[in-house]
Amino acid sequence: MAGKIFTVAQQKGGAGKTTLTAHLAIAWTQLGHRVATVDIDPQGSLSRWVEVRAAARGGDPGFTHARITGWRTQGEVEKLARTHDVVVIDSPPHAQTEARIAVRAAHLVIAPVQPSPMDLWATGPTLDLAKQEKRPLVLVLNRVPPRARIADELVAAVQDLANPPDVAIALTQVGNRTAYAGTLMTGLSATESPRKTQAGAEMQELAAEILRRGG
Repeated sequence: MAGKIFTVAQQKGGAGKTTLTAHLAIAWTQLGHRVATVDIDPQGSLSRWVEVRAAARGGDPGFTHARITGWRTQGEVEKLARTHDVVVIDSPPHAQTEARIAVRAAHLVIAPVQPSPMDLWATGPTLDLAKQEKRPLVLVLNRVPPRARIADELVAAVQDLANPPDVAIALTQVGNRTAYAGTLMTGLSATESPRKTQAGAEMQELAAEILRRGG
């Protein structure tokens, strides 16, 4: 039975795609799943993090990683899905063709959106792309500040955009926490902290929720 393919997509840059991809990959690995990450973003930030992680762990990042570009993406992703439980793709912003291929390959599209009007308005093209490719999409509120009022207002605005069952809003929100960026600098993730943290707990919760939504 082939594994589930998740594409993290957002046509707006700076939404936190790569950070979310890396943390979800580790959380799924910790749940006992065979995980593969795929970097199709020309910036290669996910691949750089994997290199740092592998160096810190004696050469093994703890999961499979591939850097792919262009038309080979769908075939390579489907091949990885035959030997892994979960494949997660970090897709590029602003690159319509590559992003479309990654969305088409997915069982579920994950779109991070920050709690600001600009980010919300910029999410439209990502929603349109998922709709055109007939792929379900879940919006993940990302970098949510401690004061939740603006997040509540954003949820209300997002619900106006959502069209169930094709578009859903994740119940788990990702807070605006330094732990996410800080741990990535050393090749780790917030879920690998030796002590229980709010960042680690919410990322594990989000990873479990996305698996449920992915069927």
